[in-house]
Amino acid sequence: MTPSLTPRRRHRRKPPRRPPPAADNPLHGYLAAYQEWALAAGYSTHTMATRHAALLRFIGWCDERGITQPTELTRPLLERYQRHLHQYRKHNGAPLSVVAQLSMLHALIAWFRFLVRQHHLLYNPAADLELPKKPLALPKTILSVQQVEAILNQADVSTLLGVRNRTILEVFYSTGIRRLELSGLKWYDVETERGMLMVRQGKGRKDRYIPLGERASAWVDKYLQEVRPELVTGQDDQTLFLDDFGRPMSVRFLGDLVRRHVEAIGVKTPGACHVFRHAMATHMLENGADIRYIQVMLGHANLETTQIYTRVSMTKLKEVHAATHPAKLKRAARNAATIDTLEPTSSANGADRDDDAGA
Repeated sequence: MTPSLTPRRRHRRKPPRRPPPAADNPLHGYLAAYQEWALAAGYSTHTMATRHAALLRFIGWCDERGITQPTELTRPLLERYQRHLHQYRKHNGAPLSVVAQLSMLHALIAWFRFLVRQHHLLYNPAADLELPKKPLALPKTILSVQQVEAILNQADVSTLLGVRNRTILEVFYSTGIRRLELSGLKWYDVETERGMLMVRQGKGRKDRYIPLGERASAWVDKYLQEVRPELVTGQDDQTLFLDDFGRPMSVRFLGDLVRRHVEAIGVKTPGACHVFRHAMATHMLENGADIRYIQVMLGHANLETTQIYTRVSMTKLKEVHAATHPAKLKRAARNAATIDTLEPTSSANGADRDDDAGA
């Protein structure tokens, strides 16, 4: 029997809430003030949750060394903490990744900037901190067009939930939006007649208006007309995609749903929703799209972030290489056997011939 591709409802017992490390350390008061200010200033709850966890870790480290006041947070102390992060080993013996170290250090820099503004510090001791260089990380999984189509076809569109799932996958592949951005879509953010989609308050608290393909638009229309009215229950907050119980779809539910469809074709990869983002960007580049248009689609503030896809888009590079490189493969048939010979293609004046070939 084929397993269901719809995520099952999981009943998880919530772990008991633990007190923060060094709960009586006065630095927690400064952290609470920063948290309150940042949320009022418009920082996302996701960003602040990540920073809060990083700063709790730092305060716990400070408390072990008897540090309780902002004035004791000096540049040498931060350099010691940076070395601590570099040398730290997790339970499995693995070190913290450079990305994880950078996330924790950036949280400190932002917190100290706030403390300077509030006159708790005279200067930011982390302002000129030499940070580790972020390594170039290529996407681990790049789906081919055939693999994407196979994943899309996993949805059983003879059922209401199957139509919903197919619509979600189509929107992911057509737009390349992030999982958090898709889960926050409202039904009025999608203009199927014009083939456009509005991402409100995406990463960096920025809005962007991007195209939605014809096929994806058709599936959204079908979902809105035939499926969503059957799923919605109680008070409707106009969220576009609803879970099996008529509630706004959470990012965890969404990730689990997409992962099941991706694994159904034999592909196991972390970040199942993100592989559609990688696939969309790579396939558009291979079909001749300008990288600046890809940048707008993905919502990247820096073009260098988008240029990672030029390193994984090999189809066009191979075509150009085959068309322009002088060393081509010539096949010559001799007698009854076929012998493959590798010969450089000579130019009209023989300038490309290797004079030392017989040496």
